[in-house]
Amino acid sequence: MDMDSRAHMTNEERLAALRIELPTSPKPVARFANAKRIGQTLYLSGQIPRGRDGAPITGVVGDDISRAEAYDHARLAGLALLAVARDAIGSLDQVAGVSKLFGMVRATPDFADHPAVIDGCSDLFADIFGEAGIHARSAVGMGSLPMQATVEIEAIFELHG
Repeated sequence: MDMDSRAHMTNEERLAALRIELPTSPKPVARFANAKRIGQTLYLSGQIPRGRDGAPITGVVGDDISRAEAYDHARLAGLALLAVARDAIGSLDQVAGVSKLFGMVRATPDFADHPAVIDGCSDLFADIFGEAGIHARSAVGMGSLPMQATVEIEAIFELHG
């Protein structure tokens, strides 16, 4: 699919054309909401990568998880964010753009490629939302993450009025 044909598609049509199926939206593991809408801004709580069975994908990047594997894990976290957004607003066609990502990577102290890992989510959003998917971002390393996940990513989306 070329860029010109994608430019005239809705977000949901692009998702289908890319043959991307969203996972079931995960339930919060504590006392918080997965999404909070304030006006035309949708705040998405951090999501972690999960396998097909719903179990968290665990490990330490730079130790038992490679940068390439962690990139794929960030993409899975991005898919979970999209599932949460769709559940919260009904359709990804309501997304006008991705404002910000905050990506956390559970990594060894000497691992330095956090941005390359979080690109797994950033690339996914650019593929689906086009130019509107380009966002501000932070990518940082952590000594631990909930459920020993390899990555956790939170997002802020701008919605159509």
